Amino acid sequence: MGTVAAGRIRPALTSRAAILGLVICVIALSLAYPLREYITQRAEIARLQEQRSRAQESVSELKKRKEQLQDPTYIEREARTRLHYQYPGERAYVVIPADRGEQTDDGDPAPAEPWFTKLWKSVKGADEGGSTEEQVPDADAPPD
Repeated sequence: MGTVAAGRIRPALTSRAAILGLVICVIALSLAYPLREYITQRAEIARLQEQRSRAQESVSELKKRKEQLQDPTYIEREARTRLHYQYPGERAYVVIPADRGEQTDDGDPAPAEPWFTKLWKSVKGADEGGSTEEQVPDADAPPD
């Protein structure tokens, strides 16, 4: 009987190995969802902590602003500089800069005429056939 047992070939995948592989897969799949939820919750916690710190900074800035607005000297200074208020009997002077032409908000001089006027003039000029640009010579024409 020893010869019969020695002649039998064992399969490459035993039933024990298959069951062990199946158990490992089940464990991995059962841990995947909670692990993903844990990572998502940690990211959410980090985002909320950042939002909380920004809100605390905003609150502290607003508290400082509130303290400033409670100070009568600050209110007086703001009224004088921003609103040009004066006490009775005081005289306020507003210095107007030298005439440099009309300026736009970004400091560039304003154009002499609006863009739509220039556009309309170019349309009328094209309609009349008068162009201010050089005429392109014909390719077949002999050179001068």
